[in-house]
Amino acid sequence: MADVGTVKRRGKTKDAEIESKDQRWHVRNRLTLVFGSNDIEDLETYVYTDDGVEFKTVPFHQAKSKAIEELLDNCIDEYYRGHVSEIHTTLSSDGKTVVVRDNGIGFPLNKVEQVYTEFRTGSKFKDEEVDEKGFLHRTLGQNGLGAAATCLTSDLFKVTVKHYNSKKEQTYTFTDGALKTSKTKPKAFKGASGVQVEIQLSKEVYKNNVVNAELLRKRIIDLAYNNPGLTFTFNKEKFLFKKGVLELCERVDKVNAQLLGEDAYVYEGTNIKGKKVKGKIDLTVAVAVDPDSDERERFISFVNSTPTYDGGFHHDKVKRLFINMIKEKLERVAKKEKISFVDNDILAGATFVIGLTMPNPRFESQTKRKLVRDLNLEKCLEGFMSKSMDKYMRKNKDMMEAFVERAKSRTKYQVLKEASKKGKKLKKQKVEKLLDANERKDRSKCTLFICEGDSAIGGLRSARNKLYQGGIALRGKPMNVSQSTISDILENQEFMDITASVGLTIGQPADPKDLRYSQIVFLADSDVDGGHINTLLTNFFYHFWPELFEQGAIQLAKAPLFEVVTDKATVYAETPDELDSMKKKGVKIKEIHRNKGLGEMSPEAWKHLLQRENFTRIEVVDKKNARHMLNVCFGKDSNLRKDLLMDSSSSRSSEQVSVFSTAGGERKARKAPSKTGKKVAKKAAAKKAVSKKKVTKKKVAKKAK
Repeated sequence: MADVGTVKRRGKTKDAEIESKDQRWHVRNRLTLVFGSNDIEDLETYVYTDDGVEFKTVPFHQAKSKAIEELLDNCIDEYYRGHVSEIHTTLSSDGKTVVVRDNGIGFPLNKVEQVYTEFRTGSKFKDEEVDEKGFLHRTLGQNGLGAAATCLTSDLFKVTVKHYNSKKEQTYTFTDGALKTSKTKPKAFKGASGVQVEIQLSKEVYKNNVVNAELLRKRIIDLAYNNPGLTFTFNKEKFLFKKGVLELCERVDKVNAQLLGEDAYVYEGTNIKGKKVKGKIDLTVAVAVDPDSDERERFISFVNSTPTYDGGFHHDKVKRLFINMIKEKLERVAKKEKISFVDNDILAGATFVIGLTMPNPRFESQTKRKLVRDLNLEKCLEGFMSKSMDKYMRKNKDMMEAFVERAKSRTKYQVLKEASKKGKKLKKQKVEKLLDANERKDRSKCTLFICEGDSAIGGLRSARNKLYQGGIALRGKPMNVSQSTISDILENQEFMDITASVGLTIGQPADPKDLRYSQIVFLADSDVDGGHINTLLTNFFYHFWPELFEQGAIQLAKAPLFEVVTDKATVYAETPDELDSMKKKGVKIKEIHRNKGLGEMSPEAWKHLLQRENFTRIEVVDKKNARHMLNVCFGKDSNLRKDLLMDSSSSRSSEQVSVFSTAGGERKARKAPSKTGKKVAKKAAAKKAVSKKKVTKKKVAKKAK
């Protein structure tokens, strides 16, 4: 070993003064070592309402709370030993005086002063002591500190012990932290045996000796849930439960609460003398998962009835096994759907309630807020979760599907986030196919027509209001986004051109202030293919921007199917029924031109179409079923479409289809100027002549053959 160097010191040195403090001074001046923080902290917990619980942040004084709990814990320990059936607590109206009483057997009267004024005094130091069945005792008190520390930090500590075995009672009164002690003479008693303690905490030690009634009530109800069959009262309010922590879970979430399982795990070990001993761990876990909630998971847990606010080993083990077993069960689904699970996909909206009773639990400190690892408990939890989770997953298939949907939604969100970045870049690029409106100051006045085919753009170009009307052409039918990935959609040039033209970005909501066009009008041929194009476009816009439908931005334009030349003017009919109506009214019709597509419309018909004051808005009648209906029509599952078609005559089907409706209809057929009518008539006649020539040529060719 190397030599230790000397320190050069100047002048004389003074020896440290060595003091010896008694335990009263020590606990009153170093209270945090025994009871934890002596300051008010914010605690994320819950309190009991009339018929439920409320999760909130409460002002919590750890030391004051623990001082009272030590008295309640002693009662619970007597219950574990089979001696107590009732525990009564009262709090005075000013919140300064607490009385705790049980109906246990008490203890020898000559030990009262020692138990409540001296540390390291108690009956629970024999960790390997067994009960009449040969099992190790389960207790909360292990150190012989709690009740004595409460007494030494109280202005008044009055205890009455009614000892069952001696049939005698005696009252001790300790004042000013047991500086003064007085006692009554032992005497016979009638009625129930047990211990009653009345205390007023020291204002000097705790700064404020008022006890929080709401949190004390919570602690007593917690004890009642953890010890079903044991009767508690708080200020004459009675608490007695039969199903224990399951009832607590039901109080948190009545709809989703269910028992994950109950287990009694027995193990064997040897004590310090080499003698074999048995231990028993009782475990109950209830869980409630709200599939519609995205709040992070909550744990309510107790070890030997004391709340483990800071969690610990039992929290971590239950949570990890719950997640891993569900992930393992859904592994095949994850591969098929090309998704991965993160912990929050499974834990969001979950509340776990754990009740654990075991021999010799070990905590990080005297406050017992965090449980440390125990090998026997680890084996207990692993076996319990293995048995319970298999049953839980079979029973909760809907919940398992909800976990999958969460993973899908999260994956989609992540992809949309990436899409949003890419979309912002695309917005800045010029769209070559866009026939843009010229308005620069107020783009809210502008309308974009999405047309079927380049030929339609030709008609639109010559007839539009150049200041406020723009257009862009589709090449055939657009992509079905319900069966496509985000990557596929981002690589679809037509959709990217449309979004860039309007000012939309996939993955971001449509803000009217940022849009280059306030109205988006679908303009397709009046046939089956045109109708299909309109529905595919509806699917695209509702998939990413349902708010556009609420804004009235998505509209339909119905092109005139018939151009009708009458003796006075040219009128237009959108449907065969409208044409029949004209005929019935006795309109003198000279010529009828049927437009098979947008490309066959005359310039006058285009002007008639584009000069309309409004078009047909597509509105969402039933938001709840809109996405479902689009999934039926465009999703991957073709059986849903078959069922819809088979059920098309039923009222149910009718209700499903009507989730979308049209509103704000277009103007009906109207007259065109007479000069325009003549031009249209000439053009129609010319087309008819060309058509006749073609027919004649075909007949000649047939004869030649």
